[in-house]
Amino acid sequence: MSPAEAALVLAADDARALAGFYAALVEQPLQAGLGTRHWRVALPAAGWLEVYEPSRSRPQPRQRGRLAVCLRREGNAAVLEAWMEQAIALGAQPLDRPRQEAFGSEVWLLDPEGNGLLLLVRDS
Repeated sequence: MSPAEAALVLAADDARALAGFYAALVEQPLQAGLGTRHWRVALPAAGWLEVYEPSRSRPQPRQRGRLAVCLRREGNAAVLEAWMEQAIALGAQPLDRPRQEAFGSEVWLLDPEGNGLLLLVRDS
């Protein structure tokens, strides 16, 4: 039996565009998925982000809940600031200002479709 693979699954109105947003943030190529409305982004050391457009017979309305995508890098506050500016240039909306925590620097944003996104930079 082959080992299981982990993935986050994210519904999107425009799966290619949203997957492209995440691919740019993690500096990975955008990959075609299982169909014309499905795209994949490798999350280094964390599996995959699967972005798809739901079937019209089973819609997934936009909603903001407790689940969010967290992307993490090593670095410092300056690295976080540059990463946040990249995300905003790609269409993200900031929810808060970057802040220093005991575990590193973080900032909360909304991705281009309104999903929660946490950028976390661990002190190196």
